[in-house]
Amino acid sequence: MPPINLGILAHVDAGKTSLTERLLFEAGVVDHIGSVDDGTTRTDSMDLERRRGITIRAAVTSLRIGDVPVNILDTPGHPDFIAEVERSLHVLDAAVLVLSCVEGVQPQTVILWRALRRMNVPTVLFINKIDRGGADADRVVEQIRRRLSPAALPLSRATGQGGAEARAEALPLDDASLVETVADVDDTVMEAWLEGEEIAPEQIRAAIRRAVPAGTLFPVLCGSAFTGAGIEDLQDAITSLLKPSQEHVSGSAEGAVARTAEGAEEGYADESTGRPGTARSATVFSVDHDARGRRVWMRLWGGELAIRDTIPVSATKAERVTELCIPGPGGLAVARRAFSGDIVAVRGLSTARIGHVIGTPPPRLPPKFPPATMVAALEPVDPTQRGGLFTALSVLGDEDPLIEPRLDELDGSARIRIHGEVQKEVVVAVLEERFGVRTVFRDTSVICIERVLGSATAVEEMDKNGNPYLATLGLRLEAGETGSGITFHPGIERGNMPAAFISACEEGVRWALEQGLHGWSVTDCKVTMTASGYCPRQSHAHQSFNKAMSTVGADFRNLAPVVVMACLEKARTRVCQPIECFELETPEPTLRMLMKTLGRLGATTESVTDSLGYTRLVGFIPSARIAELAATLPNITGGEGVLTSRPDHYSAFQGDEVPTRQRAGTDPRERALWFQAMPR
Repeated sequence: MPPINLGILAHVDAGKTSLTERLLFEAGVVDHIGSVDDGTTRTDSMDLERRRGITIRAAVTSLRIGDVPVNILDTPGHPDFIAEVERSLHVLDAAVLVLSCVEGVQPQTVILWRALRRMNVPTVLFINKIDRGGADADRVVEQIRRRLSPAALPLSRATGQGGAEARAEALPLDDASLVETVADVDDTVMEAWLEGEEIAPEQIRAAIRRAVPAGTLFPVLCGSAFTGAGIEDLQDAITSLLKPSQEHVSGSAEGAVARTAEGAEEGYADESTGRPGTARSATVFSVDHDARGRRVWMRLWGGELAIRDTIPVSATKAERVTELCIPGPGGLAVARRAFSGDIVAVRGLSTARIGHVIGTPPPRLPPKFPPATMVAALEPVDPTQRGGLFTALSVLGDEDPLIEPRLDELDGSARIRIHGEVQKEVVVAVLEERFGVRTVFRDTSVICIERVLGSATAVEEMDKNGNPYLATLGLRLEAGETGSGITFHPGIERGNMPAAFISACEEGVRWALEQGLHGWSVTDCKVTMTASGYCPRQSHAHQSFNKAMSTVGADFRNLAPVVVMACLEKARTRVCQPIECFELETPEPTLRMLMKTLGRLGATTESVTDSLGYTRLVGFIPSARIAELAATLPNITGGEGVLTSRPDHYSAFQGDEVPTRQRAGTDPRERALWFQAMPR
């Protein structure tokens, strides 16, 4: 049968990695339970993860619970890595959301819950740490029903909480509160309950098994990953209530994968006839690098994948699979073939990127994330390691495309997009541990844009006004619609110039618009060619091609920035800052103080709603102030505030304090020289 791809998620320190270790131990995969504090857990493989006791990269491990194969994805818990979490969520069949029996529902718990519900991932909730002082499982269940879902269904109760003797006891299926909760989502049980009929435990069990995969009921279990209390009940819930997604190929039960001992001895994970043939469908959810090079992690939704298969990774390029590895109880094992439902690590696909869809689009598309609106400059402690830093950042950018590493053309520093301070600490540590490059972050700033205010035309003619290029170029620049980006039109010049010169001109235009009048990139504008001229290919008599006498693409590529800047000087631009849409949930008594803070930070509130003692606010706030809001929120709300935000739009700065960046000189000739020196 296909494996259950199970995610384990939690707020930081709720115990999800410890729970993974316990499940591996109970399944016989490991002979002792690793410790987060000691840095000996199996899924936290990075030195930084072990040292700090947090999960940074999603990790895949495998086990069997009875006869059921389970792939476990241990995901990060810190908010800075929410993109890593959501990339993993879309490949899951089900999830276990871990809560601390002491802290209860925490802010990141709510954020993860909302992500699971957006993707409709069947979820079991596990209340961990019933052996710790201050544990109160009943209080946590009430919080779950109030802040997450009223469809939470407790299937066990804790006894002897707060000590090593704490235990979890299964609730009988005829428990009145349990029957009532099931009746709320199952018509058959509801009808029998209203009629006063006796409801057999088998009816309740069947109703639960229907409702959990459908995402209308959420079982709640309690226990301790440290002592093992309640783990057997959790294992039973995983195998009896959760199952492989029905979204991938139909009829897959007919072709169970036979991973035989004989195949394992040969060094392969499977010798299989496979599951029924359907169109191949897979998504890339992670990329990493080990001692042997690059690996692409995929979830197969349909069809098969085999060694030496040719995979189309783009509309124009295909690559060959050179190795397949499938997670097994003993770690990754080389396989000849993978099937629908499998998670597989693939070598040979050098250009496949996170979010790529292979073959037929899957039923659940990978999430798309807007780029971070904050950028930080990164420098090596040893200037001689600058080249090594750029190489290392290109590898990290391959593994996490959201950081978008790039070289600052003006000061030669490296810049990456970031989501928070913890992410910066992680990047510094990874660069030193993996690549031997010690670095420091120099500054952090918000990423603004410039929008064109008017329209303008400029022309540079060959052999006039000091034009050093064998080219004539005229451009018209005008504002475009918001969100339209940059559009380039050859205009009537298309028939007057070779296509290669037009392409070179467009390259130069887009290149120039990366820096506007205030140093920010210019967007949402239209650029049209209005004039052109060039020297045809020629040479002196009896000589080969002479570049000094003939126009080449570089002439237009270098002249275009001069003309663009002249247009910008005439049309003028306005600097706009990124604005984020925020959702904020806070206890009602803290609302007044929170509203004052939002006003001070320049936020506007669009809606306010109350529910069960909490107030939900939706509004907009400048991206530059979101970090300050996140930092002050715990103090204002007593640690109960939940903040989520996403980039929404750009808004013009008000007043005279318009931020600027270092840029080239104002004279078009100086700018031409500067653009020529820019790395491409």
